[in-house]
Amino acid sequence: MGFWTLLEGLLLFANGLAILNEDRFLAPRGLTLADLQRGKRDTIKGQIIGLIHACQFMRLPLIILNIIIIIVKLLSG
Repeated sequence: MGFWTLLEGLLLFANGLAILNEDRFLAPRGLTLADLQRGKRDTIKGQIIGLIHACQFMRLPLIILNIIIIIVKLLSG
């Protein structure tokens, strides 16, 4: 496994986190931003909530990175 494959995998993981719907998926599991503001930022659950919301906040850069990856894949074969 090369470095390029690792980067593609991380991008796919970030895409998966970015598309999670807060009302339908995150709220029933207690992974909303309101749960994070109750003072549980240092726990593992708080870190996961922060990561999910950071990926959702960075949707535009993710779209741009996806376009770059697609173009590179098309050119390199």
